[in-house]
Amino acid sequence: MKRVLVMLAAGTLLAGLCAFAASGKPPAETRLWRLDCGSAQIADLNLFSDTRAYTGKSMTLSVGCYLIKHGGAYMLWDTGLSAALKGRTVGGATIIKTVVEQLAEIGVKPEQVGIIGISHYHYDHTGQAAAFPGATLMIGKGDFDALSATPPGFGADPTALKHWIGGPGKSVPVSGDKDVFGDGSVTIIDTPGHTPGHHALLVKLGSGRTFLLSGDQAHFRENYDSDGVPTFNTNRADTLASFARFKGLAANTNATVIIQHDPRDIAKLPAFPAAAE
Repeated sequence: MKRVLVMLAAGTLLAGLCAFAASGKPPAETRLWRLDCGSAQIADLNLFSDTRAYTGKSMTLSVGCYLIKHGGAYMLWDTGLSAALKGRTVGGATIIKTVVEQLAEIGVKPEQVGIIGISHYHYDHTGQAAAFPGATLMIGKGDFDALSATPPGFGADPTALKHWIGGPGKSVPVSGDKDVFGDGSVTIIDTPGHTPGHHALLVKLGSGRTFLLSGDQAHFRENYDSDGVPTFNTNRADTLASFARFKGLAANTNATVIIQHDPRDIAKLPAFPAAAE
């Protein structure tokens, strides 16, 4: 047993040294929270299947946002439905608490959030971005270009991101993958197809646990298991290629996959205000 413990400790040390060698700096402490950013009632699940796999089925989807603390820095991954929906239901969508209200529960002020990473340009992922005007926006270049076009690309509404799209906010259009902090702990993963610049997020915690956040690569487990393609995706072939990459990455990094819209995946992270670390 003692030998096993020594080997495990050596493996953890080696992983840390590799990260240090690759980046030139030691990995910082990384923590991950799930925030409740709303819910949406979907009356016809065939919206998420271009092969009509869910005829007669409905589902309430969750809307998850995620806070990452890396050393002393904070990053938000997606910003959920609009704060204007608090206490209201419009088109089946509603929220209970705003992102800012939830951050206050753990003592984080909006101005402390230095980065907002947006998986893609749909309204249920961009809704509360404007609450963080001092943050740098990171979004896929394909989506940034679609938002900046005149008229905007299919399904792209720049309203919630106007501070960065043509405005004074600092933005980083992401091509391919992006190692956010330079030490391999948080990586924006290129998974186009749902939108032109769609990305997922790989988060490695100091404990060795790894999480892969889906964006909208899939919306619920059955959709994920079958590589289902929603009717409104921008590129079917890219979607299928991204499924293969996403699943391969999950397997090879031993990551826990979190499907951001599936309420059954909420319990894969500690209940807020606790964090995974």
